[in-house]
Amino acid sequence: MDDVKNKELLIVYFLHQTHIWDKKEAHMKITYFGHACFGIEVSGIHLLFDPFISGNPLASQIEKNTIPADYILLSHGHGDHIGDAVDIALRTGAKIISSYEITDWMKRQGVSKHHPMNIGGKWAFDFGTVKMVAAVHSSSLPDGSYGGCAAGFLIETAEGSFYYSGDTALTQDMKLISELWRPDFAFLCLGDNFTMGVEDARIAAEWVGCQRIIGMHFDTFGYIVINHSEATKAFEQQGKSLKLPAIGEIFEM
Repeated sequence: MDDVKNKELLIVYFLHQTHIWDKKEAHMKITYFGHACFGIEVSGIHLLFDPFISGNPLASQIEKNTIPADYILLSHGHGDHIGDAVDIALRTGAKIISSYEITDWMKRQGVSKHHPMNIGGKWAFDFGTVKMVAAVHSSSLPDGSYGGCAAGFLIETAEGSFYYSGDTALTQDMKLISELWRPDFAFLCLGDNFTMGVEDARIAAEWVGCQRIIGMHFDTFGYIVINHSEATKAFEQQGKSLKLPAIGEIFEM
């Protein structure tokens, strides 16, 4: 354990010495797999957030067995966020990053690589740092067991930084993100009913200090269908850009 900790401390030192958090011109390659699932390539390392593909009828064209992953980050335990996590982790050998309760549950499903975290914690990985931040939402696992606290993630890398909200309500804690980190862009849930809607997401964008927003958690179910043009216009009126990607779309930020 000491060797692992020493290795990670060396990574943190290297990140600071090379100014990894300075603004860079490099761009991250992002693939949208539907709902709240994104694949993000950072310096050749593949991060996968909240994989829910096979259970999403809107993502029927996505072949989950071709999705690359070195790390799988899970914001909470609901099935529409971890539905394909076990299968993808077993196929790719990816490491799960999530709450202690979820990583422990993943271990019982046969997933051997995992890194448990909790709200407020930060850790250095080979792609950069992950800080787990608060989300206001429930969390339970597919078998009904407790899934720990729902969370969001702040990711800082040599290619930029971003905030992934997970499922959440609007919360004053978001103001700390702009005060302390000010990420380059943000993934915000905005489908309403179960999470923030567009109006609250507009406020969240202001509070986290981001001009560029990628929407998520919309259209998958009848409860969370949104009007795309109205949502985009609402953000434009605030001087911000909102991207509502098509499922399967690949883009850079």
